[in-house]
Amino acid sequence: MTDEARWQAALAKDRRFDGAFVMGVHSTGIYCRPSCPAKAPLRRNVIFYATPQEAADAGLRPCKRCSPHRQSAEEACVLAAIAAIRERVGQGGAMTLKALSDLTGYTPTHFQRLFKRTVGMSPAAFARALREERVREALGRGLGVTEALSNAGYGGSGQFYSATKGRLGMNPSDWSRGGAGRVIHWAVLATSLGPMLVGATDKGVCCLAFMAEGGDAEAMLRARFPRAELVPAGEAFRVLFAQVVEAVEQPGRGSAAIPLDVKGTAFQQRVWEELRRIPHGETRSYGELAAALGNPKASRAVGGANGANHVAVLIPCHRVIAGDGTLGGYAYGLTIKAELLKREGR
Repeated sequence: MTDEARWQAALAKDRRFDGAFVMGVHSTGIYCRPSCPAKAPLRRNVIFYATPQEAADAGLRPCKRCSPHRQSAEEACVLAAIAAIRERVGQGGAMTLKALSDLTGYTPTHFQRLFKRTVGMSPAAFARALREERVREALGRGLGVTEALSNAGYGGSGQFYSATKGRLGMNPSDWSRGGAGRVIHWAVLATSLGPMLVGATDKGVCCLAFMAEGGDAEAMLRARFPRAELVPAGEAFRVLFAQVVEAVEQPGRGSAAIPLDVKGTAFQQRVWEELRRIPHGETRSYGELAAALGNPKASRAVGGANGANHVAVLIPCHRVIAGDGTLGGYAYGLTIKAELLKREGR
């Protein structure tokens, strides 16, 4: 993870990243979990550390509110379950809910709630996401489609397509060729909010990101789509890119008609769909968005899905604010977020 991704996870208080790193707040001399309920510190005072020991070696002491140096019994159970699911998926199999509940000592119903609250999706959905990732990795290494699907536990291509429902973005044949057959047309467009990188396939927009002056747009795209062929956008994309600029200059007006080509986990897809349902000129808190998804305790996971959105404005994650009414975080800075909301009449 980049420090920016860690910062966004900390702003969202995303419990899924507890244990992945700790946040050192050097103005107070403490370090915290990403999900610490305390008020977010100023970014300039924060340094991220891989482990609590590294933070302690830097002279910081553990936060008394979130106890980042300790692991709760529930966290230990969820981590054990994740390890078991990963191992079984790696063998081409699956863990039943009963097997996971036996492993952790909880009843199936209680464990299902605990896992979903912590990870943001059910154990079954998590296993499906791992299987999809296993297919991507195998095809990226050059394995044939049939072998890759079999190794991930799919009975055949029909079952695979039914399970993924297009979330891979690229089909297995594209991945088996390293994405060489997938073409992303891109351009850096001038807007009143600064330079904006837009990338699109023949299916729709796959990237919209605001950039700093002088930023390397092609490198940014390459990091997000390492297997695709990147080409400067030609005349065929002029109308589409003009619509994207208009959607940024007047957010919410006409953006729903712009085709998208995005991929994500099942949970991310649900969050993004809910984001697009927020009416123009309105906002939702992370908690309200989680409640709309039927899981009021998944606000941290919602924040993580927001951070995974590669299509700013068109999937309007700027409409999600903190529960206390403040702006919260935004990948491209609060100045741009505030301006987008102002343009929508908030």
